[in-house]
Amino acid sequence: MKRLLQRLAVFLLSLCLTQAFWYPALAAEEGRPFLPSPETEPGNETEAQPGTETEAQPEASGGQQADLGITARSAVLMEASTGTVIYEKNADEALRPASITKIMTLILIFDAIRDGRIALSDQATTSAYAKSMGGSQVFLEEGESQTVETLIKCIVIASGNDAAVTMAEYIAGSESEFVRMMNERAKALGMTQTNFEDCCGLTDSATHLTSARDVAIMSRELITNYPEIENYSTIWMENMTHVTNKGSSEFCLSNTNKLLKMNHSFTVTGLKTGSTSLAKYCLSATAKKDGVELIAVVMAAPDYKVRFSEAASLLNYGFAGCRLFTDNDEAREALPKLSVAMGVTPEAALRYGGEFSYLGMDGEDFSAVERTVTLPENLTAPVAEGDVVGSLTYTLNGKTLGTVDILAAESVEAAGYGDYLKWMWEEMMLTEQN
Repeated sequence: MKRLLQRLAVFLLSLCLTQAFWYPALAAEEGRPFLPSPETEPGNETEAQPGTETEAQPEASGGQQADLGITARSAVLMEASTGTVIYEKNADEALRPASITKIMTLILIFDAIRDGRIALSDQATTSAYAKSMGGSQVFLEEGESQTVETLIKCIVIASGNDAAVTMAEYIAGSESEFVRMMNERAKALGMTQTNFEDCCGLTDSATHLTSARDVAIMSRELITNYPEIENYSTIWMENMTHVTNKGSSEFCLSNTNKLLKMNHSFTVTGLKTGSTSLAKYCLSATAKKDGVELIAVVMAAPDYKVRFSEAASLLNYGFAGCRLFTDNDEAREALPKLSVAMGVTPEAALRYGGEFSYLGMDGEDFSAVERTVTLPENLTAPVAEGDVVGSLTYTLNGKTLGTVDILAAESVEAAGYGDYLKWMWEEMMLTEQN
């Protein structure tokens, strides 16, 4: 009887504590009490999506930009994994993009493949409207069918306007609907200076515009989410076969990106050229070296040679100074479990919120990077999987490079009256047996 009275006293005390501390939290936050996150001040919280990459964005060139003698109207040099802009000139000026418009067209094509709406082996048929496109083309005939993969090659290698419109119609039913999708995608990417009016850049419309920064943003989206684009953008020449009512004929696709055949200390991986009399000469060039991938955008260059030489200058400048530090779970220490107060289970497993990348531009020695894990002593139920509970901070020579959130890897529900009664009964039975 004495032990029973002791258990009842513990149970009543638990109820009192629950009412004193738990119910106000429930009322204030609709069922989820605040989980302490170290070094986070109210109003300064940053929302991290579980499993996404966490990136540090240092200032370009220590805040002072080099004079590279760029004569093109606008230019941007961006590191692909972090999105860090290393160099810029008139980066947000809205200009005519010509065929580098097709970068967004390719994004939507690969979106559709990823989502299962189309496949590389699908056959797309050219309409009379698509055949009527002028400018750079691969001379598709009305009624001619080609695989999606072949049309991707026609767009990437030869900048075929007819191929781009064929794919736009195949995916969206009409070019106008496809263009609406392009603008919607651009807005979601934060391309603030962009308005598309066709899918290939052939239009002379004064409102078909984008900026060097926006081109870098959509180029980054394409090469990071769809690295398979490199399988097409690095092809120098390839034949395609026209099969029409007139019979079969071969047509040679020749890459418009002459950087691919120039000698460099880096590896050129793409991406897209463009030119019209009004847009002048444009280029989004991508390249890799020593684990770093860069995007060089040149817009409104005075001639085709300048766009390639100035893109090469940008890339050389970037690779000379850039060093990339990356970190993932393979190199990190294992995380402990945290105790959970007032939960149905006593502990919760933890995980890191994603990879970490930092772009250094001063030749840093990343072997001296230090990692510091900050966690609370315990959590209070309820805990939801994905809740931010702590942080992993990276420092180098006393400078903070950035942080990665530490997340709850599992949910822990709050204990109810029934749970307390069950535990009390189990404890009583165990005590009696002993």
